[in-house]
Amino acid sequence: MALFAALILTLLPVAAVTDTDQAVADVRSRAEQVHQIIAEALQRGRAMERLTDLCTRAPHRLAGSPGYMAAAEWGRQIMEEDGFDNVRFEWTDAPRWERGSVGRVALVEPASHQAELPMLALGGTIATPEHGLTAEVVVVDSLAEAAELGVSARGKIVLFNGPLDRARVDTFSAYGGAVGQRVGGAQAAAKVGAVAALVRSMTTRIDDVPHTGGMRYAADVPKIPTAAISTLAAEKIAALIAAGEKVVLHFNQNCRTMPDAPNPNVVGDWLGHERPDEIIVVGGHLDCWDVGQGAHDDGGGCCQALEAVRLLKTLGLHPRRTLRVVLFANEENGLAGGRAYVAHHEDELDKHVLALESDSGVFTPRGFTTDANPAARAILDAIAELLAHAGAGRMTTGHGGADVGPLAASGTVLVGYDPDPHRYFDLHHSARDTLAAVNEREINLGAGVIAALIWIVADLEQTLPRNPGG
Repeated sequence: MALFAALILTLLPVAAVTDTDQAVADVRSRAEQVHQIIAEALQRGRAMERLTDLCTRAPHRLAGSPGYMAAAEWGRQIMEEDGFDNVRFEWTDAPRWERGSVGRVALVEPASHQAELPMLALGGTIATPEHGLTAEVVVVDSLAEAAELGVSARGKIVLFNGPLDRARVDTFSAYGGAVGQRVGGAQAAAKVGAVAALVRSMTTRIDDVPHTGGMRYAADVPKIPTAAISTLAAEKIAALIAAGEKVVLHFNQNCRTMPDAPNPNVVGDWLGHERPDEIIVVGGHLDCWDVGQGAHDDGGGCCQALEAVRLLKTLGLHPRRTLRVVLFANEENGLAGGRAYVAHHEDELDKHVLALESDSGVFTPRGFTTDANPAARAILDAIAELLAHAGAGRMTTGHGGADVGPLAASGTVLVGYDPDPHRYFDLHHSARDTLAAVNEREINLGAGVIAALIWIVADLEQTLPRNPGG
């Protein structure tokens, strides 16, 4: 009996991993189809064609704007042309903010350095007084340093000049280390009595192209106007102050916030032939800032999601489970679309297997990030191995993206498309984010690797193991 018990105990670990091992073997048997998908994407891919159409029809797609609704109609039309099932709008209320016609930061003193400084108001900011405001500048490199200014900041403009850390290989990590100044700078400056806040643009480049982005106010802190200035402008001001000069700026902008407006997520399905109730979501956010064309952020991601499903349909690779494309509303200044998706689909969240978002630009694919549990991670790692020939063999621990983030609480495994990061913050939220910055082979290859991943997950005999907590 003791020998029998020992034998059972010896066999238990093997039995515990059998399902995952079988799924991994299933993945590895699909190398030929993966190569077929990648070849189709590179030879006849249409992601760039679709992106050109989107950015021509609706280059400025901020939530609540006519441009966003034009983009939503475009998305619905593309899904219908491609034969998606149950194409629909799923509505949510989203913030509506307009930049206005006036935006100016001018260096007034010292007189020998008078100049207009490149600037962009930050999304959600209030206007200055009608004729602007003029005040001395104090420079800090962090929110913590601003909090230490005390009365010395009263009546002044605080410039947040903390740069992205150019020594970091991962530019997204560098962005994460600095972007708090943009988001919370107005709050921190107002707490010490400042009349306005400016922030150094969130880019690794040293140039005169300003980058906008979202900011937030707090209910218990006075609202003051805020804007981004170019990195060269920020360095000029900091250098003058370091040299002992008194720097005075004139700041004027007339942006405004209006009542929330209804905006739709655009949703379409390709129903699975065997398990249509199990869902794999793939998407990006359709909105973008009102400068540039939102080509990389995130029109390209939306077009990759659409193209991934089109490629599979073209090749006749119809998966067991449903593939659902979601073009999310209001990522840039509120995340209403991601929250609304969860609310609209509350009764089927336990059937959401995986959600993949492309929102890191559409440069050369390097792989994916994921929050997958160990069993699911083993399967995703095996898929990444098949994508190594396309340069996308990296599967790293991380998150899926802002729009799919609300699905994490349901236990859905999240995946993020992870392209080469080094050029993204050259153009992020700036006038540089245009079609001219997109390479056709890169965007199509990215669509191909996304298509391969979602097809395998959607077609496996075994359902991808869910994360804890769902």
